[in-house]
Amino acid sequence: MIRRIGLSLLLLAVLCGCSSATPAADTVVFLVRHAEKVKTGDDPALSPPGIDRSDRLAVLLADAHVTHIHSTDYVRTKTTAAPLASRLGIDVSLYDPRKLEAFATRLRETPGRHLVVGHSNTTPGMVKLLGGEPGSPIDEPGEYDRLYIVTIDSDGVAETMLLRYGTAYEAKVP
Repeated sequence: MIRRIGLSLLLLAVLCGCSSATPAADTVVFLVRHAEKVKTGDDPALSPPGIDRSDRLAVLLADAHVTHIHSTDYVRTKTTAAPLASRLGIDVSLYDPRKLEAFATRLRETPGRHLVVGHSNTTPGMVKLLGGEPGSPIDEPGEYDRLYIVTIDSDGVAETMLLRYGTAYEAKVP
């Protein structure tokens, strides 16, 4: 719990640009996997824990000056993005997860602060395409708490920060 509070404070400091000595980045991309989903259907909705996580994401990023919100065209991703979009009055633009390279290029060429909601099999790849470090693969069955922040400076150099948000993920040990 204390670790999460510390990370939240660190995130707020980064997002708010509290240090005037740090120049603003041209592009900041926040990337998350969709929140927890129900286990039925081809295009499942969010489960109650997923709805809670998407609400927490909206609170966390409310003061991050997000200017663009992107989602794949699935109920679970659009519903994860919806609370922040509603709070900020921003429309969610859809992207095709089969065309990640083109989408990454578009993100790099569009200054601002973007939230990208994707999937366990696309989010780390998108981080890498943006020039960031994705870390270990996302654990498909239950890891929903990663929040990547990829900061791209005016020279195109990317830095990555990986934080956790909402209810902590605990890996199942076989």
